[in-house]
Amino acid sequence: MIGLLMFASVTPPPAAEGAESAWEDILPKNAKLEKIAEGFQFIEGPVWTKRGTLIFSDIPANTLFEWKGSGQPEVFRKPSHNANGNTLDRQGRLITCEHGSRRVTRTEADGSVTTLAERYEGKRLNSPNDVVVKSNGDLYFTDPPYGIRKEQEELGFYGVYRLRPSGELTLLVRDFVRPNGLAFSPDEKRLYIDDSQENHIRVFDVKEDGALANGRVFAQVRGEKPGVPDGLRVDKKGNVYCTGSGGIWVFAPSGQRLGIIEVPEVAANCAWGDRDKKTLYITASKGLYKIRTKIGGK
Repeated sequence: MIGLLMFASVTPPPAAEGAESAWEDILPKNAKLEKIAEGFQFIEGPVWTKRGTLIFSDIPANTLFEWKGSGQPEVFRKPSHNANGNTLDRQGRLITCEHGSRRVTRTEADGSVTTLAERYEGKRLNSPNDVVVKSNGDLYFTDPPYGIRKEQEELGFYGVYRLRPSGELTLLVRDFVRPNGLAFSPDEKRLYIDDSQENHIRVFDVKEDGALANGRVFAQVRGEKPGVPDGLRVDKKGNVYCTGSGGIWVFAPSGQRLGIIEVPEVAANCAWGDRDKKTLYITASKGLYKIRTKIGGK
């Protein structure tokens, strides 16, 4: 039922010093999880636009949708080449990872689509999955094989890349099993990247030249309910929100788990939206949800 309101079910934070008070800073008391749309096949890649709308992908439906604040989402683009992750560049243009075309694209102001990256050293990318933009305009994206068959692979590894505005594509990391969601810390000195198969989040130091160093496991995201690390976001205070078993896992910058925002469907991704960027929009299998938070993100 669209518009269904439910009190947010929350897994209490672990019994560790400071966890409970930190969790109280995350969600308002009696926070409500609201389903705002349903009937999709499998949705991903939410991003809040400069127009005050939410764009997201339905991967199997080969469609990008746009929700304008009420009513049913409208088709933004179909076919979408099985679009997955989305973000905005510094000019507010939509950047999209496309499974079907195995490329990263940019939607121009006139609606035309420009290919930004589709090959590395002459070989086709696997299936770009998720993407973030650094303040200097560099794009960072993950490239697991989820959108292709094994015999279609050309690279032989699943990497994380940086794409400069000049078009220079650099492989930064290649030892992930299934790299997926990624997000910068507020000061952009850290880049968090989760691995869906390993059920953990890794964090890297971002060097002055944009390269990554000192990769280490930041947190484990493993539970008994359905769901794996997939979409990843960071709020203004540096807390990390990662989809996982049972909903959205929230971690302090130290890696301490603060709690889980439980979602009734398998959550795939999330994004901050509304004018104050304090509403967390969640794409979860066949349903689109939102919940108000206290801190919010960019």
